[in-house]
Parts: sequence; structure tokens; C-alpha cells
Amino acid sequence: MVIIFNPVAGRRRANLLWRVLDILVANGVRLDLAETHRAGHAEALAREASRRGEQMVVAAGGDGTIAEVANGLMGSTARLGVIPLGTANVLAHELGLPFAPKSVAAALAFGRTRTLWPGLANGPDGVRVFVQMLGVGFDAHVVHNLPFPLKKMFGKGAYVMQSLRELARYNFPVIRLRIDDTVTETGSVIISKGRLYGGRFRLAADAAPGEPGFSVVLFDHTGPGAALMYGTALPLNLLGHAPGVRHVRAQRIDFLQNIAVPAQTDGDDAGPSPLWVCNAPGPIQVVMG
Repeated sequence: MVIIFNPVAGRRRANLLWRVLDILVANGVRLDLAETHRAGHAEALAREASRRGEQMVVAAGGDGTIAEVANGLMGSTARLGVIPLGTANVLAHELGLPFAPKSVAAALAFGRTRTLWPGLANGPDGVRVFVQMLGVGFDAHVVHNLPFPLKKMFGKGAYVMQSLRELARYNFPVIRLRIDDTVTETGSVIISKGRLYGGRFRLAADAAPGEPGFSVVLFDHTGPGAALMYGTALPLNLLGHAPGVRHVRAQRIDFLQNIAVPAQTDGDDAGPSPLWVCNAPGPIQVVMG
């Protein structure tokens, strides 16, 4: 197996990685380490590994790193392994992946697989895979403006702090989009493959990560008060009862507005909103515990 990791990860996360590696090596597992050195490097490393015939490529990192590796594995038969080292680790929670070093090592060595059907987003940098969710609007604005030192120091708490900062700065433009054959407008939208958001918070109960299609969550009410209401309802698992929230199942979403609205994919800044979102041509297999 090939394990792809970011060498600038914090000490605690690096220690977790080395504990997993020690267990794998002690049990005779052959592995190669590949360090990333720039944005998008994990995708290139994963694609190279799959072309060499590697049967498993492991993403050691958070949801963004996993998405990069998944991009590199699309169209191949290589399985995707995960060592969850991120801030929120949404996909790991979504799929019930292990976190304890011994359990992670056992899963990578002997684990069964589960199907994950990613989404595709056509944005300014071309077509990209996302594995958990894509957001357009306020949450993406927060991700875009979140300073890395703040994220590194406070983890998930940094998103709350930055959200409060951005309430008065964001202008809440109207987002016009076509969901399958229906044109609608909203204030913010999250296109989700999974049920969870921001860690273990429940966003879309009807999501099916292993099947084509998306759970589209529309936030129709706009302004600082509405954003604060939605942000408070999410950790209380009350978002489904909040006013102005719509849930729609869809296979394709086209963005129709003429103004640039920030976007994020799997918790990473993705520039302006994509032109369209659709299903990936096929699934990938994720190694489970």
C-alpha cells in the first residue's frame, strides 16, 4: 500500500500516523510513504500509485486530503484507505471508520470495503471530485477567510469564531440554481453526499453515500440573524425544523447566477461557485474496519 500524507501536520497528528505505521510494519505489511509538497500533490501521487498497480492508496489527513486522493483514484481499481488526521474528519465519521491506531492499522491490513459514490464539480480549475459535500454561500465564505493559524490552534472551534466574524461582512447574495429540472433561488446551499456536516452534526438524514445522487439543503432565509439561527440549530440537530430550510434529492445541480459566490468542497476553499455538479462516472471502494 501507499500512504500519502502532509508532512506539515501537527505533532499530535504526526504521532498518530507513526503509531499506525509502526503497527503495520510490525505485522509485516509492505508500505511506501509519499509526502505532499503542494496543493493538488496528493492527487498526482495517488494517480501515479494507481498506474503502478497499487491495490490500496491511503489518505492520511482530513476530508480535503481524502478528496484529493479520491480524485487521483477515479477510473482505477485501487481501494481508498483512510487514516483520519483532519480537523472535522466528516467522512470518517460518516462511514464509521476507526480512529484508534490499532483499529486503523487492522482495517488497512484486513478490512472489508464499502462503496462511496463521489460527486463531480465543474469549477474554475476544471472538474473535481468531492466525497462528502460542496457548499456555496455563507459557509464557503467562512472557509475562504479562515486563517490557517487560527484553524491549527483552535480546530473546529476556529470555524465558529470565524463565522461570528463574518456575519457582518458577508453580503448574502441570492443564489440562482437549477436542481434537476427545477429552477429556484436561495441564500446558501450545501450539496451533500453524506448525512453529516462539520464532524458529527446531522445535516441530511436521507443521504446515501454509496449511491448516485445528492441531498441538496437550501437555506432560504438570509442575513446575519438567519445565519446565526442555522448555525445554532446545526449542533442541536434541529436544522430540519428550522424555518427556511429545504431538503431536495437531485442528480444534477446547475448554478445560474452571474455573480461570483464563494464555494467550498470537503471543507477546503474552492474559489467561486461551480458551473454544475453531477455524479462521478463510477464509485470507489473505501476500506472499512
